[in-house]
Amino acid sequence: MDRHAAPPGTASLRQLLVALGTPLADLVAAPDGLDIEVNDVVILDPDDEPDSYAGDLVLIIGSRGRAAIRLVRAAAQRGASVVAVKVPGGDAIDDLRATANEARVAVLAVRPEVRWDQLDFFARGAVADAKATSAADPDDSDDLFSLAQTIAALTGGSVSIEDSANRVLAYSRSDDDVDELRRLSILGREGPAAYLAMLREWGVFDRLSAGDDVVHVDERPELGVRRRLAVGIRADAELLGSIWVQEGSTKLTEQSDGALLGAARVAALHLVRRRTGIAVESRFHDDLLNGMLENRIDAATVAAHIGTDATKPAVVVVFAEHSAEQASESDRPARELRGAAITNLISVHAAAYRRTALATTIGSRVYVLLPDLPADGGDTLALGLAREIIAAAGKRLRRAVRAAVGSIVDSLGSVAESRHTADRVMNVMAHKTINVATMAEVRAEVLVSETLAMIGDNPHLRDPRVTTLVVHDREHGSELVPSVIAYLDLLGDIRTAARRLHIHPNTLRQRLKRATALSGLDLTDSHQCLFTHLQLLLATSPQSTVDQQSTAHGR
Repeated sequence: MDRHAAPPGTASLRQLLVALGTPLADLVAAPDGLDIEVNDVVILDPDDEPDSYAGDLVLIIGSRGRAAIRLVRAAAQRGASVVAVKVPGGDAIDDLRATANEARVAVLAVRPEVRWDQLDFFARGAVADAKATSAADPDDSDDLFSLAQTIAALTGGSVSIEDSANRVLAYSRSDDDVDELRRLSILGREGPAAYLAMLREWGVFDRLSAGDDVVHVDERPELGVRRRLAVGIRADAELLGSIWVQEGSTKLTEQSDGALLGAARVAALHLVRRRTGIAVESRFHDDLLNGMLENRIDAATVAAHIGTDATKPAVVVVFAEHSAEQASESDRPARELRGAAITNLISVHAAAYRRTALATTIGSRVYVLLPDLPADGGDTLALGLAREIIAAAGKRLRRAVRAAVGSIVDSLGSVAESRHTADRVMNVMAHKTINVATMAEVRAEVLVSETLAMIGDNPHLRDPRVTTLVVHDREHGSELVPSVIAYLDLLGDIRTAARRLHIHPNTLRQRLKRATALSGLDLTDSHQCLFTHLQLLLATSPQSTVDQQSTAHGR
């Protein structure tokens, strides 16, 4: 059955998702896209005889998970646009997704704790308010100023963002090293007529309208005009506005053209929602990407929305500031300010690399999805982007950022696997000196770290003899644990281990003898050495404490 795009003045699935948000329901699949019409909200009970639901959102109550699949099909056959089902614990998501695609109906998975009357209230509100979405997002101006500041950091120039009528929407903070054109534009909130006429005469506006390339405007000292770069902000063939960068006392960076192209793609979202009134479009993109990263949403739905091929390879790259994940809650305001700047920078670079790239923040980490990768060389592209972003963050924002590249997956439907790999790599990078890594480069560290976590979570896996050694060091201030660790780290090489500890080899021999006598461990037994090494690494790791070790069973 065909589903039609929502005409003006009606609600669409996209508006419904914006109104409900992830706290209430997750999108499982939307085989006919996110712009399908939603006319009304109706309730279907398992005991009811299905009626005509042309273009409606149908709330299936009294039947959950797989048990509701029959009613999903029935509602779809009677014209429903969207069906909402409670799915406890993620049960039957795959079956519901298959049913949605087969029946050509969008399906929402409602969280078990959500009351149906609550969902019904918000859904009806979204439909009723569909005509009242013309107001721009009140936070949008702040977002544009933040973006302008990011572009300034990347290019080294003074930035202004203008709409298609040359009205200044946002600009970067700068010193007094600006020319008359910039000064008058900011003071008047639009370009002065005389200067705009000169730019038209020089063909600048024609070049901005003609394509996506960055336009270079040479310095005109006799007119008080300094060198500029400009790029059009476009949605399809329509010019929504432009970004201008004025060169100051220092030359613009070599990366300025690429930064402007990426920034124009990010700015397009802001200007589109100013025009359409869809106030949270970027946050909606966040929800879509979050759903993919957690395998809660159909990849084909996202692919259709962002205009990419779901069958091509993709990769997830995760970024984190070196200190962000250890920051205390009292640092939250400063952390959020830093995070916004870093997220903007990452989004701009990702958009420059891939028009269809998506970026979202989860906790202290920023995730970038790079779809549409070539069959070969996708890992090289992802590494190149990661290194470029790390360098730009250090140079332009003075922030130390690290990046972990996930596995290249065959299709968009497997990006949750790529995200999982990226997270595993990032988890071990806090104690590494490298700033970017793949699983191939740190696999041993990842496996050891995850093994230590398993031992930490399962006290019955610990050897009480090792616990005895750890507690003895704590209570007597001895150095038996680091001596045994150095010995095991270096595979029994006494002399090298002694040099690492800055002690005589005979001193190390005496400590090892004391450790084995005290604990009963046999360091000539390979199995005992293996688990002794792991347990001692756990005991001395930053995430562990000796007190935790002393609670091990069997002491």
